[in-house]
Amino acid sequence: MEAEKKEQSQLVKWLLIGISVLFLVIMLVLPLFVVVTEALRKGWEFYVSAITDEYTIKALILTIEATVAAVICNTIFGLCAAWALTRFHFRGKKILTTLIDIPVTVSPIIAGLIYILVFGKQSFLYPYLQQAGIKIVFAVPGIILATIFVTFPFVSRELIPVLESIGTDEEEAAALMGAKGLTIFRKITFPHIKWAFLYGIVLCTARAMGEFGAVSVLSGHLRGVTNTLPLHVEILFNEFQYVPAFAVSSILVILAVILLVIRSIVEYRGKKET
Repeated sequence: MEAEKKEQSQLVKWLLIGISVLFLVIMLVLPLFVVVTEALRKGWEFYVSAITDEYTIKALILTIEATVAAVICNTIFGLCAAWALTRFHFRGKKILTTLIDIPVTVSPIIAGLIYILVFGKQSFLYPYLQQAGIKIVFAVPGIILATIFVTFPFVSRELIPVLESIGTDEEEAAALMGAKGLTIFRKITFPHIKWAFLYGIVLCTARAMGEFGAVSVLSGHLRGVTNTLPLHVEILFNEFQYVPAFAVSSILVILAVILLVIRSIVEYRGKKET
C-alpha cells in the first residue's frame, strides 16, 4: 500500500514538473529563442546597425530617463507611504492603501487617457500650462508621468509587509535610549528592510522599462522625441521591418535578463539573512 502511494506521488511529481517545464518552454524559452534568431537573421553587422540607429539610441535614452525618474520618485514615495501606513494611525489610512493599489487594477491605457483628459487641450489646466510653457501630453513629461503612475505601488508593497512583521519594539527601545529618528532608521529599521527595499526597486525598474500602454497613449508616437524602446519596436514591426524590430527587442531582453539576475541575487541574499 505504501509502495503504491509512493509510486503515485512520484507520478504526480514528474507530471507537475513536466507541465511546468512545457509551459516555460512554450511561454518563455521559445519566444526568447525566436527573438535572438530573428535579430541575427541578417548577420551581426545588420544587428549592430539596427541597435545603433539614431532613433533606437534616442528611444533607449528616453526609456532610461523615464525609468530613472520613475524609480527615484517611487522609491521616495514608497518608503514614505510604507512608513506612514505601518508606523502611524490616522483617518483615511484605508483610503491611502486602496489608492496605492489603483495602478495595479486600472488598465495602463485607461491611465494614459486619464492624463490626456487632465492635461490635454480639453482640460481647464491647459491654458495655464501653455502660459507657463509646460507641455505634458505628446511630450517627455507625459512619458515620465505615465511611467511613474504604473510603477508606484512596487516599492511600497514590498516594504509594508516587512515593516509590519518587524514591529516597533526595537525602534521604541532606541528612542527611549535617546536615539534620533534618522539614526533609528539607519541603524535599526533599514537593515531589516534593505533587501525588500532593493527588491522593490528592481521590480519597479523592470516594470518601467517595459511599459507600453499608458506611454503609447501619451506619446503621440513622435519618432526620436517621445518613443520609448517598446514603442519603437511597435513602429518598426508595423512598418514590416521585422529584423530591426527583433534586434531592438533584444535590447529589452538583455535588460530583462540582467534585472532577473539582480532580482535573484537580492532574493537569495534576503532569504539568507532572514
